[in-house]
Amino acid sequence: MIPTRTLGSTGPTVSALGLGCMGMSDLYGPSDRAESIATIHAALDAGVTLLDTGDFYGMGHNEMLIGEALKGRRREDVQISVKFGAQRDPAGNWIGYDARPSAVKTALAYTLRRLGTEYIDVYRPARLDPAVPIEETVGAIADMVKAGYVRHIGLSEVGAETIRRAAAVHPIVDLQIEYSLISRGIEDAILPACRALGIGVTAYGVLSRGLISGHWSKGKAAEKDFRAVSPRFQGENLERNLALVDALRGVAERLSASVAQVAIAWVLARGTDIVPLVGARRRDRLAESLGALDLTLSVEDLAAIEAAVPKGAAAGDRYAPSQMAHLDSERGHG
Repeated sequence: MIPTRTLGSTGPTVSALGLGCMGMSDLYGPSDRAESIATIHAALDAGVTLLDTGDFYGMGHNEMLIGEALKGRRREDVQISVKFGAQRDPAGNWIGYDARPSAVKTALAYTLRRLGTEYIDVYRPARLDPAVPIEETVGAIADMVKAGYVRHIGLSEVGAETIRRAAAVHPIVDLQIEYSLISRGIEDAILPACRALGIGVTAYGVLSRGLISGHWSKGKAAEKDFRAVSPRFQGENLERNLALVDALRGVAERLSASVAQVAIAWVLARGTDIVPLVGARRRDRLAESLGALDLTLSVEDLAAIEAAVPKGAAAGDRYAPSQMAHLDSERGHG
């Protein structure tokens, strides 16, 4: 079975790898419903206990999919992590954030119904709402903890100062944020702040949306795929980033592992307080990702990986400028 890690000093014990379910409903082109459910089942059967979603992934589709996949399973064997607050129109466009206390409670009510569950293990705002102090948002989730609808409070994509303000209101178990070989911005201020407060990290984008999976090639993004407009997947940026992947492939071959396994194992090696989320949509990709747990990286291995992909080597931002503007985590809070 899969080893476990604890989310922060006050959080639940979860599998050392979690399954991020977004791609089963949204943003990465077409997906297969039957294969998605089979992948969730395969993850649970392998010992993955942490499932991550957002109420805006496919406008509720992802929560309903997970609810369907969990039918007949023991609820206490799974931890469900849910993000809320992102606002979308019927065409799927992003139209802002709403993390007012009333919106928190309304969103939670709909999430519980779609998932077919009585409680959420970790509930978190997807981004900082610039119009609402984080204390008010966290306070509203704390009300839901007291009422039994939420077990733990998490954060997502916020900076160190916001983390400290939130933690002063209620214990925070984890920060969900992008962290990978080519996205290491959290190491300067955000990760130290989390560690000082006993807050874990659930790392998404550990394969940088497939870019450093070893499976990506030029011209692969479909029309409704987020990567068709992502800066790191464009033109010269893509060529420079795929050159990093080629360098990483050399290390992976020496370790008799795949590129994806080495990239995931690197994140796992950054600390036992970090739980990588893998966004597998198919059983074969899930099996490959789980193989990272069998990879023990030596000091020499880690040095070779970082020589292949030096800190700051990636070309292009994590998101397009309009989305970067919404990231409190990118505002240089100390």
